[in-house]
Amino acid sequence: METDIRFTHKSLVEKSKQGDRNSQYQLYELYIDAMYNVGMRFLKIKEDAEDIVQDSFVEAFKNLESFKYESTFGAWLKRIVINKSINHLKLKRIPVTPMDEHEFHLSDDAPEEMMEAVEISKVKLGIDKLPDGYRQIINLYLLEGYDHMEIGEVLGISTSTSKSQYHRAKKKLIDIIKNL
Repeated sequence: METDIRFTHKSLVEKSKQGDRNSQYQLYELYIDAMYNVGMRFLKIKEDAEDIVQDSFVEAFKNLESFKYESTFGAWLKRIVINKSINHLKLKRIPVTPMDEHEFHLSDDAPEEMMEAVEISKVKLGIDKLPDGYRQIINLYLLEGYDHMEIGEVLGISTSTSKSQYHRAKKKLIDIIKNL
């Protein structure tokens, strides 16, 4: 018998919906580290990430009735953390993506020069050195697995802008890594 991953921790979620604090605490313990890591990738400031994650758990537990197992609880919670992180950056007036007056036509052609295998530590360091807007796009697309349409919805930009910003961010990341 195969289990549907969407129902992982179903009993804890259902008990939490009924207000069982012990089940809520168990869910919190299961997901706090992963959600903190998501917050840190976006916010880069420990205290901000901690605040956003706490707010996200509070919001999740208040709105558990709206969780309908269309995804896993972890994916649902992660989306809350990402949205709150992006909203936090917007409130701080940190530009999420630089906007241009025109659209770019991009091809999916492979870059002319292929990069050699790069150490993960260099990639992480390179991502940290990206400008905020580029880092957001890289985080959402490569690390969080959002597609360009979803990124556009989350950031309030067009799909083509998301694509162009991703390609620029990728080029910038390659340049940064080459110089490390």
